[in-house]
Amino acid sequence: MPINITMPALSPTMEEGNLSKWLVKEGDKVSPGDVIAEIETDKATMEVEAVDEGTVAKLVVPAGTEGVKVNALIAVLAAEGEDAGAAAKSGGDAAPAKAEAKQDKAPISPPVGEMSTKSTEGGAVPPSSQRETPPSGLPAISPTRGEISQSPEGRTFASPLARRIAKEAGVDVSAVTGTGPHGRVVKADVDAAIAGGGAQAAPAAKAPAGAPAAAPAAPVKAMSDDQVLKLFEQGSYDLVPHDNMRKTIARRLVEAKTTIPHFYLTLDCELDALLALRTQINAAAPVKKTDKGDAPAYKLSVNDMVIKAMAMALKAVPDANASWTESAMVKHRHADVGVAVSIPGGLITPIIRKADEKTLSTISNEMKDLASRARSRKLKPEEYQGGTTAVSNLGMFGIKDFAAVINPPHATILAVGAGEERAVVKNGEIRIATVMSVTLSTDHRAVDGALGAELLVAFKRLIENPMGMLV
Repeated sequence: MPINITMPALSPTMEEGNLSKWLVKEGDKVSPGDVIAEIETDKATMEVEAVDEGTVAKLVVPAGTEGVKVNALIAVLAAEGEDAGAAAKSGGDAAPAKAEAKQDKAPISPPVGEMSTKSTEGGAVPPSSQRETPPSGLPAISPTRGEISQSPEGRTFASPLARRIAKEAGVDVSAVTGTGPHGRVVKADVDAAIAGGGAQAAPAAKAPAGAPAAAPAAPVKAMSDDQVLKLFEQGSYDLVPHDNMRKTIARRLVEAKTTIPHFYLTLDCELDALLALRTQINAAAPVKKTDKGDAPAYKLSVNDMVIKAMAMALKAVPDANASWTESAMVKHRHADVGVAVSIPGGLITPIIRKADEKTLSTISNEMKDLASRARSRKLKPEEYQGGTTAVSNLGMFGIKDFAAVINPPHATILAVGAGEERAVVKNGEIRIATVMSVTLSTDHRAVDGALGAELLVAFKRLIENPMGMLV
């Protein structure tokens, strides 16, 4: 009996992936544990191992195929003693390619003024004028629920989930452009309308007694792709389709900003004592032999010390080391700190596990390894998923201060600005000090104002008295 090989789910949130490369060909024999393919997810490129023994009868999905759905058939194995040709014919068919219109996703228009990022994946959604609609007068059928109406003009088709989200957000669902089958409004359409600030239902005003009812104001619609492009001169731009990573980042950012009640706390931290200690520690680093010659065993950065301070602050204020769920507060026993790393086409947050228990040199070397493998997309899912907080540092670009977006399931993220010389007042005298501004974004459901302030004060204390991180 032929053995079907399907697209594996390499992470809990994975919905599709790109089949980058086959490492076997038809006719090859494989055993359990043999690496047979490379799959590119939204964050990393990972190897896929065979779990059965047999002969490769058919490679259903060619190498380089993008947007292969999880559990879609990608190859067929012939079992021992089975004819490969017969197995290939009796195996299942491949799932539809991503080039077909998706039924549950919608493009999200970027906020005005936000710069687009180049990427490499295709799969653009056709403009609304090209979407298929049923002939006039014929009943329209909702494919997910069998819902029937006599005319699309007489009713707005929307999934129950889309209607509920729209109602909670005060969005007029009839003003949302649907991208589902036959123009049906799906969840992603409503999310896009909320993110764009459009299609908000206006509150009804009471008319004077006896006055005729006023015509409802036309709702503001989110701009479609076609409407955006019409604002620019033909030939003055290039269209670069979003890849899986950019789509995932966009979706998660919209979810975070529209579902998490952010609030922000900012403090200035003096760095002079930390910089002096860092210099001493680096000068005392032992020398080790490498392929490139002698090199120090470690070289601490300010960011390494920020990671350690954030982890220790969470241990000092354990109520802030939490994640929100609808049914319970998740209180974490360790401080696992995610660190934002910029990579081509987006960013990723590899995690320093139990950072509160690790030495500064261990954190430094571990961070260098994670960042290097992140840029080559070689991280394993367990190395960037989860965590209890995150740090985003733009100080190396000269950014003075900024506010970061919380990365669920975290309840906090620390935005770190550049250390710069500033005039400060001490004991009634003006002095020069190296000062770094940090902004803590918190999920108000899990971390209240006073609790967030307590956490940030604990962080500041460690940064300004860095010897506390060595004991």
